[in-house]
Amino acid sequence: MPGLLSADDIFSKVEAAAVAATGLDEKALQIDYPSLKEKIHAALGDRKVALCHINKFLPEGYEDQGRFNLVLLTVGNVVFDIVIGDSYFRYDVVSVGQLDKVQLIDAMWDNREKRREEPFLSLRLMHGEETHLLLALDEDERKSLLAVASAVTAARNPER
Repeated sequence: MPGLLSADDIFSKVEAAAVAATGLDEKALQIDYPSLKEKIHAALGDRKVALCHINKFLPEGYEDQGRFNLVLLTVGNVVFDIVIGDSYFRYDVVSVGQLDKVQLIDAMWDNREKRREEPFLSLRLMHGEETHLLLALDEDERKSLLAVASAVTAARNPER
C-alpha cells in the first residue's frame, strides 16, 4: 500500500517539526535525537502509519508536557497521540473503535498578536476522560486534519 509511513519516516517528520517548533525568542529544543528515535521505534514497533498530523502549537492542556505533539493513525485504525518536549516523551494509544465521540470544529479565533480573527479547524477524538486534539491554522494543516477526520469517521461509521 503506497504512502504508508514507518517508524523511521515518523522520526524524520518529528525531527523536522522539532526544529520548526522553536520560536525566535525561545531556547532551541534540547532533544536527544538518537534516544527519541528509539522511543518512537519502541512505541510504533512495526506498525504502518496511514496518516500523521503534527500540531505546530500545543493544544490547551498540554502546555506543561512538551513543545509540540503529533497524532498518528495506523492502518489498523489505532490512534497514537505523541507529545514531545526538551526532555519529555509521552504517548497515548487508543483504538478508533474505543472512541466515544469525534467532534470537528470549524470556527474563528481572536489572534491578538495580529489584531484580527483567523480561521481554525479542530478535531477532537474523545474517549472516557481523555481528549486528543488536532489543530489546523493554515490550508496544509487543514488538509491533514480533514484526512484524519475522514479516515476516523469511515472506520467508526462505515456506510453499509
